[in-house]
Amino acid sequence: MTEPQTRICILGGGFGGLYTALRLSQLPWQKSEQPEIVLVDQNDHFLFLPLLYELLTNELQSWEIAPAFADLLKDTNVQFCQGIVSEIDIENKQVKLQDDLQISYDYLVLAMGGETALDKVPGAKDYAIPFRSIADAYRLEEQLRRLETLDQDKIRIAIVGGGYSGVELACKLADRLGTKGRIRIIEQAEEILKTSPEFNQESARNALLNRQVWIDLETTVAAVEVNKISLEYRGEIDEIPVDLVLWTVGTQVSPLVRSLPLKHNQRGQIVTTSTLQVIDHPEIFALGDLAESQDADGQKIPTTAQAAFQQADYTGWNLWALLTRRPLLPFRYINLGEMMTLGTNNATLTGLGIKLEGQFAHLTRRLIYLYRFPTFDHQIRVAFNWMTKPLQDFLISIDQKMADRE
Repeated sequence: MTEPQTRICILGGGFGGLYTALRLSQLPWQKSEQPEIVLVDQNDHFLFLPLLYELLTNELQSWEIAPAFADLLKDTNVQFCQGIVSEIDIENKQVKLQDDLQISYDYLVLAMGGETALDKVPGAKDYAIPFRSIADAYRLEEQLRRLETLDQDKIRIAIVGGGYSGVELACKLADRLGTKGRIRIIEQAEEILKTSPEFNQESARNALLNRQVWIDLETTVAAVEVNKISLEYRGEIDEIPVDLVLWTVGTQVSPLVRSLPLKHNQRGQIVTTSTLQVIDHPEIFALGDLAESQDADGQKIPTTAQAAFQQADYTGWNLWALLTRRPLLPFRYINLGEMMTLGTNNATLTGLGIKLEGQFAHLTRRLIYLYRFPTFDHQIRVAFNWMTKPLQDFLISIDQKMADRE
C-alpha cells in the first residue's frame, strides 16, 4: 500500500514563505520522500518590499518588484493557493481559509509577516496611509496625483517614523515633488535611524537636509484628523495642517497569530528554537516578523528582509532534513550590512567593512537586490529591462519631441 504523501503548508508568500518554498523545491528528494508543498497567500503576487519606494519616482515598474506567484512557481512542484487564513487548528493540523477551504498538513511554516499598528493613535486608522504593500503604494500614488493637479502652493506630507522606511519615503517624495513638497518626519526618539551605523545616519541627515525635509525629534503623534495632525513635544500639543499622513512605525503580530496556543513573547511573537521550530511543536516552523528567534550563538534575530531571507534557507533545509532523517542545522545569522535608498539614483550601503554612498551605492544596491530576486527567470527579465531602459526612455523622448512639433 502506498504511503500518503507528506504535505508541507506554508502560510505567507513574503521573503520567509516564498523563499522557503523555492528552497524546498530545489533540494534533492527521493521519489518516495517528495512532499506536497502548498504556499498560501492572500495576494496573487510576491512583493520585493525594499524596492517598493522606487514606484513613487517611476524608477521601477510594479511587475519588476511584484511578480505573480503563478509565474515564479511555474517550473516548481509548489502549489499556490490564494486565500485569507481564518483559522489554524494546531491540534488537528488543519488550516482554514475564509472561503471555507481547508488544508490539512503534516508540517506547517508560519511566515505571514506583521501588520502596521494604526489603532494606537486616534484617527490614524481612518486618515493615515501605511506603506507595506502594492495596494498601499497605489493608494499613495492616487493621492499624490490628485494633489499634484490642485492649484495649491505646497503639498504637505507628514511621515510618522524616522527609521529606514520613513527616511527612504521622505527622500523619494522630496525628489518627486521638488519645490512643491513640504515634507516632515516625526520621530519619537532623539535621532533618526537610532539603531543604524553612524555612516548611514550621517548620510541620511545630509540627504534630508539637502531636500529641505523637516525633522521633528522627540515628538509623538497625539491624533490624526482630516488635513491635520496633532503633535506632542515636551508636553505641548501643536496642530499641523497636512495633506497626507504616512505611517511607517508600529509593526505588530496579527490577532490570528496571537490566538494560537503556542509560546509567545510580550509582543505576541511566536518563540522558536535555534532550528526555527516552535517551542513544543517541532512540526511547526516560524520565521520573519511574527517570530522571536535566537541563532546558534544566542544572537537575537532582527525582523528584517535580510534575516527572513536567511531563515528561509535554513527552514527549507531543516524540513528536508526532517523528512530524509538527517540532523537539523541551528540557524546562524550573518549580518551582511544595511542598504538604504536616499532619493533618485542615490543610496547608502554599509557592511562587511564597506561604506558607500551616492550613485555607486545606488547601483550596488540594485545589483544585490537583483541577485536576491526569487527566480533566475525573473532576474533575467528585470536585468534586461534595466539595461534597455535608457534606450526606451530616449526613444520615448524623441517621440514626445516630434509630437510637440506637430
